[in-house]
Amino acid sequence: MKVLVLGGAGYIGSHTVLALREKGFEPVVLDDLSRGHRAAVVGATLIQADFTTVDLAAVLKESGCGAVMHFAALSQVGESIQRPDLYYRNNVAGGLSLLDAMVASGVHYLIFSSSAAVYGEPSRVPIKEEHPTVPVNPYGATKLAFEGAMQWYARAFGLKYVSLRYFNAAGANPDGLIGEDHQPETHLIPLVLKAVLGSQPVAVFGNDYPTYDGTCVRDYIHVCDLAEAHLLALQALLAGAPSSVFNLGTGRGYSVLQVLETARRVTGHDLCIQFAPRRPGDPAELVAASRMAADKLGWRPRYPELEAIVTNAWQWHRAHPEGYPAETGR
Repeated sequence: MKVLVLGGAGYIGSHTVLALREKGFEPVVLDDLSRGHRAAVVGATLIQADFTTVDLAAVLKESGCGAVMHFAALSQVGESIQRPDLYYRNNVAGGLSLLDAMVASGVHYLIFSSSAAVYGEPSRVPIKEEHPTVPVNPYGATKLAFEGAMQWYARAFGLKYVSLRYFNAAGANPDGLIGEDHQPETHLIPLVLKAVLGSQPVAVFGNDYPTYDGTCVRDYIHVCDLAEAHLLALQALLAGAPSSVFNLGTGRGYSVLQVLETARRVTGHDLCIQFAPRRPGDPAELVAASRMAADKLGWRPRYPELEAIVTNAWQWHRAHPEGYPAETGR
């Protein structure tokens, strides 16, 4: 089966493209390369286009894709607070265009890259799927809005979907083929590793959170484990499973300072830490309860240890200190 992968030149999308190929699917990537990288698309057709403006119904019909994986949402919390217009236009309006195109072209299967940001500041941890969804930033709000749209389209038009609410994606392909390279970079682990490579200080945003060391606590999940979950979700839908929502995480929370200590051990370099004020929209603690994904999809992380995640990321960043080659990026 051919699968249209929106945002397949991005971090998680590109790793999922590899997983699809390994299982015999034929991924077709659609990405405008504004935040993705041509070099990250390995062994797949690439259509360079903006999913919010291109005729997606025509793309689906002409490519012969029978399913869609959607990774093309904007995803920076801070940016979403400063520019909610961008996030609602891309993540919600663009998402509705995708749903309309799927209905028009008769494609029924959709795997959506959602986020733990839909929960907001959790009232209890670990977070289960039935936890109240009260986003504290436009990024999370737009992810939740699209989840709602999928539910109603499913009722009205027979769409089958799985929404995967994952926590902090991290790591890199263990073979070193692809990795994480955002412009600008906002994720903690690559920021730390780039600081090591450049002998720069590491900024820690907030040390007064109600956590055991005052810094934010997050559940870090290996990007290859996320890719595997997308594949299992698609296979479940194709086998007749109902539409569902699943959390993806390891169930273990690590503070920012614990991540820094792990990076110090893995790289063998000391780190200079500079504390800074909290960033708006950052909850104190996000840790997943992922029992449903294990029970319903048979998903179990292969790389649950933070040290393995940081090690794979360090291998890629050390081999690519400047990230992907600029001439093969946008």
